[in-house]
Amino acid sequence: MYVLELGGRDDEFAACEAASAAAGVEVVGAGLATARAVTDRVRDLAYVHRASEAVGRCDPDVASARALLDAATVDREGTVAVRAVDVRATTGVDTQRAERELGQVLVDRGLSVDLEDPDHELRALFAGAPGADSTAAESESADEATDGPTGGAADGTGVCVLGWLGVESDRGFGERRPTDRPFFQPGSMDPMLARALVNIAGAREGATVVDPMCGTGGLLLEAGLVGARVVGSDAQRKMARGTRANLRDALGTDGDFAVCRGDVTRLPFSDGFADAAVFDVPYGRQSKIEGDSLADLVAGALAEARRVAPRAVVVADRSWERAAVDAGWTVAEHFERRVHRSLVRHVLVLDAD
Repeated sequence: MYVLELGGRDDEFAACEAASAAAGVEVVGAGLATARAVTDRVRDLAYVHRASEAVGRCDPDVASARALLDAATVDREGTVAVRAVDVRATTGVDTQRAERELGQVLVDRGLSVDLEDPDHELRALFAGAPGADSTAAESESADEATDGPTGGAADGTGVCVLGWLGVESDRGFGERRPTDRPFFQPGSMDPMLARALVNIAGAREGATVVDPMCGTGGLLLEAGLVGARVVGSDAQRKMARGTRANLRDALGTDGDFAVCRGDVTRLPFSDGFADAAVFDVPYGRQSKIEGDSLADLVAGALAEARRVAPRAVVVADRSWERAAVDAGWTVAEHFERRVHRSLVRHVLVLDAD
């Protein structure tokens, strides 16, 4: 069993992305999920920061965590460090005390502590119930937010999971700001969200991912960086040309990509050409729509995506769920992600079966 430390504030969305690189993913606390198994692709996830081999789980207080570690088999040699985290400040646990007490258990087992460069890192993750946030924890009084000297969740809910750190995801999203690319247009998608979307779609080494509304190529860029073959199409010549420049800059001249100008309702690709399609629908008033109305455009795009790929992820400023079903898709997931007061992104995860 593994414990996953989730990023962002939408744990169900993060868990959906995690399922592209892990099996049996289940959200167990605010910012935490467990998984039966993980793959090397965990390193490429946007909203999973770390995956650790779970020792076990218990109530979110230091006494319970110590009892759990006392009873566990510690099959490690060398030096160790304990890192305790009050995930999203949802439990009020005393993390310093947790580190001291759990560290003492390990020292008693014959291990040495090295806080700078340990051979092994034990992570003690204390989290409130799924959906909890720091506002709820901060509203409790000091007496309610702790259970005596060791600390714990105020209402007895939540969880602590102990785990030996195994994998940290590769970050660097801030180094790939859309404004730093050779070709940029306002409204370009944040790289972290783009990475999550292509992972959910199924981007990985050996897969072919197509974006029939590629814009500046942000989705294709992230899919290419995790090893997928990427193919883009856009109705506007300048977008196709700009995407090509961005992919060349990010993936190099040896990158496996192709971009063309094309009509999203009549894609120049054969049936079953790709493993997945992923696209960001133009946001009406802010984007130039050539030819048909936006509704007709989306309906055509969904039908064509269904023809060329068995899975799709679609992002838009409204729900196109009815249009997706009419195009023959099954809606596996529907997420609503608030960007700001006047914009909510709808994310549809679509399967052919």
